[in-house]
Amino acid sequence: MLPENPNELISWLQQRLAGRDYPAAADFAASARRQASVLIGLVMHADQVNVLFTQRADHLSTHAGQVSFPGGAIEADDADAIAAALRETQEEVGIPPDWIQPLQRLGEYHTISGYCVTPVLATIRPGYPLDPDANEVADVFELPLSVVLDPSRYERRWVERHGVRGKTHFLDYAGRTVWGATAGMLLQLSIVLGLEGIPVDRT
Repeated sequence: MLPENPNELISWLQQRLAGRDYPAAADFAASARRQASVLIGLVMHADQVNVLFTQRADHLSTHAGQVSFPGGAIEADDADAIAAALRETQEEVGIPPDWIQPLQRLGEYHTISGYCVTPVLATIRPGYPLDPDANEVADVFELPLSVVLDPSRYERRWVERHGVRGKTHFLDYAGRTVWGATAGMLLQLSIVLGLEGIPVDRT
């Protein structure tokens, strides 16, 4: 169970993640070709820890309208996955790197769209500035960490993407739907942290 006190949470996370192996995970029919990274940003409010999400713009050619983490492809000028996640977060939503404290790189996640994604777990100070890029981001919002890391809140459903039918996970909460690779990375983190719960199988 996650600590309820935000001040205790960071120490708990660091203890759970220290020295752990981070196995790779994947979407169905995934074929990773390009390196990318995303930021799993923990917003450290005084009474609750939330996770930062974006909703992608509807006109994008891939993953249009989907809930995602800030992030994107690792470019040649990026020192590493952490640098790429910080850069992409600033470019997409306008949060400068000095508001963010990286904690840990997690295991790779291979997506059906051809990316090998490294999630970067980090804390974000509350009150952060926002300046979303309207060409990429339709909305920026937060959901409680205790909800998105609870495997029992997820459902496994059939879905068809790029002409391929397979199973993936969905989380419906507060009018938002987190699914696909974003849901997969959160469930991957919950497993590494040893959190209990099993997604409901709707297939």
